[in-house]
Amino acid sequence: MNDPVSAIRNLGPASEQQYADIGINSAAALREIGADEAYRRRLRAGHRPHFISYYVLVMGLQGRPWNDCKGAEKAALRAKFDAMKDAAHDKGRFELETALDRIGVIKRPD
Repeated sequence: MNDPVSAIRNLGPASEQQYADIGINSAAALREIGADEAYRRRLRAGHRPHFISYYVLVMGLQGRPWNDCKGAEKAALRAKFDAMKDAAHDKGRFELETALDRIGVIKRPD
């Protein structure tokens, strides 16, 4: 069975499109890759880092509701997210794309 990414709890059509943009086209592929590697790929592809989208993915892959992430677990995920963001996200590229989007040259990926 080749369920879409949106078959994973907490993930909808917008998430499905973002993962399709980086070549992850099924729930099975996303599960196999795992939350951390999938999110690293999003960052390297230029998607804007967003902590909530990261922990929503982590919770979804565990079959848990997004708002189940609290306390020490949330703090640990935040530390992991920040490290991934610092390692994989090119801030200069993001700022350039933001400026180009502002003047109408490109539309920045979300």
